[in-house]
Amino acid sequence: MENALLIGLSRQMALRRELDVVSNNVANLNTTGFKADTALFEEFLMPRASADQFTRSRADRRVSFVHDRATWHDFGQGPLRQTGNPLDVALNGNSFLVVQTPRGERYTRNGSMQINQAGELVTTEGFRVLGESGPIQFQTDDKDITISRDGTIAVPQGLRGKLRLVSFEQMQQLQKDGASTYAAPEGVVPQAVQYPHVTQGSIEQSNVRGVIEMTRLIDVTRSYTQVSTMLQQHGETRRTAIERLAEVPA
Repeated sequence: MENALLIGLSRQMALRRELDVVSNNVANLNTTGFKADTALFEEFLMPRASADQFTRSRADRRVSFVHDRATWHDFGQGPLRQTGNPLDVALNGNSFLVVQTPRGERYTRNGSMQINQAGELVTTEGFRVLGESGPIQFQTDDKDITISRDGTIAVPQGLRGKLRLVSFEQMQQLQKDGASTYAAPEGVVPQAVQYPHVTQGSIEQSNVRGVIEMTRLIDVTRSYTQVSTMLQQHGETRRTAIERLAEVPA
């Protein structure tokens, strides 16, 4: 296959990856605590051009491909929205709530919480929210719940626990495990937040900028179409050249 086709294919694969990332951002525009992603690409240079291997009059040229390097998480603060629900919390800074899932501990910025039938504080997905001493348990007659700035949960009858808030030095190594939960790979250790800032009765909305993401979606779609058209024209040019060569008398 010619280098032009390989280069075009690498560009299409990169655009397809970027399209998936942008589409996921748009789909989670209203997901509480969601953080936008950005696809990162870089130039990959082949050591030699295979199409020139039979050309003796000049040296081989290096071929430039598009390489899908990584996905970058935008952990910028999303806008806060007041809900009036005393169990909802919004986190300022780079802190995360710790939740217990069937796959182990996960970390989230989604502070929309509720109390399940067992009296445990859980997320809207049903994951138990962990405090510094384990799951947070309420009594059936608990009311007037207050959550202080440092995450301490109290009722008129006494304390019910303190939210376990953690942060990470290498946040970009966190791996998404759901719409708003993250998993920490081996070697990435959570650290306790020294100066937490919890806002009760509010939630952090998605930090996806809808207009910008829709613009990116249009640009990616157009670029993909342009590359497809170029490759099609290149193929037609080759086919025409072969047909005309076949008509030359021997």
